[in-house]
Amino acid sequence: MLVRAITAPGLRRWFQGRRGAAAASFPLGRALLGVRGAEAAVFLQGLLTNDVTQLVAAGDAPPALYAHALNVQGRCLYDVILYRLHGSAAEEPHILLECDSSVLDSIQKHLKLYKIRRKVTIAPCPDLSLWAVIPGEQPGDASSLPKRADQALLLTPDPRTEVMGWRLIAKKGANLSEIIPGSQVGDVQDYHRHRYKQGIPEGVKDLPPGVALPLESNLAFMNGISFTKGCYIGQELTARTHHMGVIRKRLLPVSFPVPLPGAGIPEGAEILTESGKRAGKFRAGGGELGIALLRLAHVNEPLFINLGGDRVQLHAATPEWWPKATAK
Repeated sequence: MLVRAITAPGLRRWFQGRRGAAAASFPLGRALLGVRGAEAAVFLQGLLTNDVTQLVAAGDAPPALYAHALNVQGRCLYDVILYRLHGSAAEEPHILLECDSSVLDSIQKHLKLYKIRRKVTIAPCPDLSLWAVIPGEQPGDASSLPKRADQALLLTPDPRTEVMGWRLIAKKGANLSEIIPGSQVGDVQDYHRHRYKQGIPEGVKDLPPGVALPLESNLAFMNGISFTKGCYIGQELTARTHHMGVIRKRLLPVSFPVPLPGAGIPEGAEILTESGKRAGKFRAGGGELGIALLRLAHVNEPLFINLGGDRVQLHAATPEWWPKATAK
C-alpha cells in the first residue's frame, strides 16, 4: 500500500516557502526493519522512549516518530525513527524502524527477546532504500517540484527537527529525479556535515550504546520522548532526571580551525578549558565539524583538545533550533 505523509502539491508549497530552494537527496546507510502485526505498537511501546501508540491512533496519526531504546540503566542502546506504513487505524499496524545498520542484528535480537507471544513479525527490509532530503539555498523553479511524489513509499518531515528536512523511503532502484524533480543526489558526507553543524546525533558513534544518556543527548528537544506514556525499559532514571530539572551536560555542535591534524580528532578525546578543567568529550565528526558532550558551564569558554602535546582549539555553539531560553 502506498503511504504518503504529504501530497505532491503540499510538498511544492513547502519548497515555495523555502524561496524555491533546490533540494539535495542523500542515500543513507541506515537499515530498515519491518515490525508488523496487531500488537506491533503495544510491543514497541514498552521498549522505546516515545509514545508509539500515536502511530496506530485513529484520526490524525503522525507519519513518523523519533525515539531511543534504552538499557535498564537508562542509557541509550539504539536511536531509531519509526514510520507508519498502514493507511488507517482500521488496517493491521505496519511500522518501519530505521536504525544504524551496524546494529541491525543486535536490535533484532533485542526485539525478539521481548517479543514473547505477541502477534508481531519482525523482518529486515532490504528491498527498500532510505533517503534524507535537505532543501538547499539556491533559488530554483519551484513550479517543477515535485510532481511524482506518488513514487515514494513514504515522504515525511524528519520528526526530530525541521532543520533536518525530510525522510524519503522508496523501493530499491527508484529514480529520485522522478520522485523529486530538480533535486540533486548529494554525497552522504555532506549530509553528515549538515547534521553535525546542527548538532543532531545519529548512530552509534554519536550515541555510544550503553554510554549516552537520552536527555543529555537532547532527546526531548528532538521530540523523541514522552513523559506521560508510562513505563518502558530505562524509564525510571530518565523520568527522575527530567523531574529534577537539572541537566549539566549536553551534546553540542563543535567546530575546529583548519587544517586539522593528519589523523583527525579521535573519538572520545577529552576536551579541556584554558585552565585545564575537564569540559567534556568529543564524540564524532567529519572534517572541521563534529559533536561533543560538554558541560554547559564551560560552553562559552575557550576550549581545546590536547593531541600529542599540541593544543587543538575548538568552538562550541548552541543550535538555533533549540527551544528558546534553554539554559539548563
